[in-house]
Amino acid sequence: MMLELQKLCFEDLTVGMTEELVKHVSSSDVVGFAEVSGDRNPIHLSEHFAARTPFKTRIAHGLYTASLISAVLGTRLPGPGAIYLSQTLNFKAPVKIGDDVTVTVRVEELMERGNRARLSCICSVDDTVVLEGEALVKVPSKTEDRSRL
Repeated sequence: MMLELQKLCFEDLTVGMTEELVKHVSSSDVVGFAEVSGDRNPIHLSEHFAARTPFKTRIAHGLYTASLISAVLGTRLPGPGAIYLSQTLNFKAPVKIGDDVTVTVRVEELMERGNRARLSCICSVDDTVVLEGEALVKVPSKTEDRSRL
């Protein structure tokens, strides 16, 4: 999953713009996230342990799913140079190994003061919303030097 970079400036954004990413969740993704994050909760890593939980199988870390939102924000909408200011996350359902997660980010509001954008963020598996929230990002303007990006 390597998203092609799309550099958008604040002036390029309009309310209603959307970007979407679909990511297949593999066991190696979850194991790798556990290694990087240090979260080795057996519900993510042990099928034997997870079978005794309400989910009956291993699930992905909630923040793994949230990190897919970050992938969209940092590469596509608004893209390189955007600075995360805040993020709300409401976890609605588990993401299981083998699921295809669809991440949809939509521009909801543009605030000229500080070049800020408020974005809705929804992650779903099939027709089930598994995570929803909002992000607030600072977006570079066309007058800022973006040549380093």
